[in-house]
Amino acid sequence: MKRKIFLSAILFSTAILYNSCAKKQVQPTLTSADITKVINQMADIMIHDVTNPPLAARFFSYTCLAGYEVVAENDKNFKSMRGVLNQYPAISKPAYAKGYAYQLSALIAMMETAAKLQPSGNLLIKYEQAFLDSCKTIGFTNEVIDSSKHYGQAISKQILAYVKKDKYNRISNYARYTPLGKDGTWNPTPPAYMAPVEPYFNTIRPLTLDSASQFLPDPPIPFSTNKNSAFYKFLIMNYKAGAEGLTAEQRTIAGFWDCNPFAVQDNGHMLIGLKKISPGAHWMGITGIACRQAKTGFSKALEIHTMVAAGLLDGFICCWDDKYRTNRVRPETAIRKYIDVNWKPLLQTPPFPEYISGHSVISSASAVILTHYFGNNFRYTDNVEEKYGLAPRTFNSFNQAATEAGMSRFWGGIHFKDAIDNGMIQGVKVGQWVLAKYNNPVVLH
Repeated sequence: MKRKIFLSAILFSTAILYNSCAKKQVQPTLTSADITKVINQMADIMIHDVTNPPLAARFFSYTCLAGYEVVAENDKNFKSMRGVLNQYPAISKPAYAKGYAYQLSALIAMMETAAKLQPSGNLLIKYEQAFLDSCKTIGFTNEVIDSSKHYGQAISKQILAYVKKDKYNRISNYARYTPLGKDGTWNPTPPAYMAPVEPYFNTIRPLTLDSASQFLPDPPIPFSTNKNSAFYKFLIMNYKAGAEGLTAEQRTIAGFWDCNPFAVQDNGHMLIGLKKISPGAHWMGITGIACRQAKTGFSKALEIHTMVAAGLLDGFICCWDDKYRTNRVRPETAIRKYIDVNWKPLLQTPPFPEYISGHSVISSASAVILTHYFGNNFRYTDNVEEKYGLAPRTFNSFNQAATEAGMSRFWGGIHFKDAIDNGMIQGVKVGQWVLAKYNNPVVLH
């Protein structure tokens, strides 16, 4: 009898120990590098789809938001974006969500959201499946993967419902934008003479801004053909800084920050598209570099990516609002008409009005946000576009990079100086506003 009791006690103790170990089974840890991989996949698909810069920012912002909401539901150090973002609903955690790994769910929520938003999203679904297969090799069980996927899909579905209400889907119903055809106003430029990009982008819902015109920049220098006018002096500045008047370093900087997804090459028989990422994709890449270098944890890294992406979207909404209000002529058009018919800028002119400089706006907004998280003197090497043939560049701060990005537009011959200066001022205001909204949310009941 005593022997039976003794054996029963051993079996009971073993069962308790087994169940305890099973409950404490440590899940594999995912890192900021896994976030970067999703962002990179999105950027590659954007190149495939020739996604325009404002729309790319929209894709990045909602995708990161989906992942962030999973983090906020599972890490008490992070809060939901309800009360931070405009018209943002309460995102509910599904009752059946059990046995998942929240980091894995966050990445799945991102991929599922991006797959629905991007035209060639089916390519991202293929990447997601390959990613989940790789998760098995690092220790995730099939049960955890399945539970994580169901949870991630549930959050993605709620984020996509929020996306549908941002009014972007109404843009296709608006009248086709027609250039004004007046002196001093924007007209399509060679070699492709593309139609204007996103003329109604200012009509969509901002994430944090009160309105698209919240941070109106100073008006541009008035157009004039008078040789003593301020505008004509700007024209001469750009003309003299043409491709032949640049130093080797200035040419390198202009090329490094080109980020023109519409660039094409005329080979005499047809126009061939050149692979280039958007300005927003470049700054999302920089965000990933900073997170990896600082060894930022997964949850914090996703917060930072989400804040930068929000700054990108609201920055483009602000900038595009002013572009189509001022409708200013590009340097290439004005110089060829009034100074030198054969003049060409170093960079290819993108297909939308000149004022203000979009790259200046979103670069300074991103720099403000990244400086908030990593400090004023964060030295890093930017190799985001190394795979596209551009050598890496090292910067001592994000502000240094943003200033260089702005000046690249002048050296590239595609912007006047006031568009750059005022664009950077607007971007700083946007970045500061996004941070203020996040750190001081409205309490909703």
